[in-house]
Amino acid sequence: MDQLIQANGQPHYGIFQGAPKHINYRDFDFRSPMGRPLGALAKWRRFHQFQYFGLISDQLIGGCALANLSLAGIGFVYLFHPASGRMIERQFKLPLGFGTAFSQTPDDGICELRQGRNLLRLENCAATGQKHLLVELDDGTRIQASFSEREPAFQPMHICTPTAVNGWVYAQKVAGVRCQGSVHSALGDFDLPGIDAFAHHDWSAGYMRPETHWNWACLSGQVDGLRVGLNLSCGVNETSFSENCYWLDGELLKVDGVRFDFNRQQALQPWTITSADGQVELRFESAGLHEERMNLGIMASNFKQIFGRFSGLLRPHGRPAIAIDNLWGFVEDQYVKW
Repeated sequence: MDQLIQANGQPHYGIFQGAPKHINYRDFDFRSPMGRPLGALAKWRRFHQFQYFGLISDQLIGGCALANLSLAGIGFVYLFHPASGRMIERQFKLPLGFGTAFSQTPDDGICELRQGRNLLRLENCAATGQKHLLVELDDGTRIQASFSEREPAFQPMHICTPTAVNGWVYAQKVAGVRCQGSVHSALGDFDLPGIDAFAHHDWSAGYMRPETHWNWACLSGQVDGLRVGLNLSCGVNETSFSENCYWLDGELLKVDGVRFDFNRQQALQPWTITSADGQVELRFESAGLHEERMNLGIMASNFKQIFGRFSGLLRPHGRPAIAIDNLWGFVEDQYVKW
């Protein structure tokens, strides 16, 4: 598929074998809930895009995100050292996205944020199937991480769903891939293959609900010789199609709707996550979190990304159950108005 938006101004909807070459959102026939055509300013204001790269291992946990919210460019990065409980985290907020650049080509191009001597950069290469993360901070922290969707072969989740009365969301997800590269920081120096690090990745864009909420869960690691990855959500990408899935050695397996059971006011208490089709039965116990709160009236966010360990079962249809035993991963509780 060359472009997500068709000649009639509407997106292709569904789960795709590959990514569109271009998210041509300016060609979208964007209308108000009452059917009035909306112009270029509304298209710019309501279009949002973000990209996330996560690292998972027993020795180091990390996450980096970039977001273009039209009125602001936002980024964060953190590293957590499980053995010591120490953590490095930074947040960046740039008015109107000054100092940021975002490509609308999911499998190719660069998204980055620069502020002073700080750089967050995510680069995707269609020719090689590689995803690259580069972080350089003014405190000397440096992260270079990458993974390939081709060696060994991997089936990403590519999905586009209708959202609210007049929007849509395109997303592509990856989890359960080994990570190359290195980390230099105050927490120590780490060779990512040497600590058997895994990666996960999210590229999302579209006309999302102006006020929304979601939960998300992800894990990556090796279980009994299998590379296992998991991507589950509740509250987004669930109209007509669902992004819920897990991967076994790169093979994508779909999952029905999921239930996140947790205490929102005490989110570090254990979570349980179960799917309606019985394939997922997991318990999550936290080790720490990255959180952000912002309330500017026209924009607001209450965001918790919690890292910890999953235990439980995955039950693929027609195959033996897979026991998940203290595998590192993430859950998320997110409210946003944008």
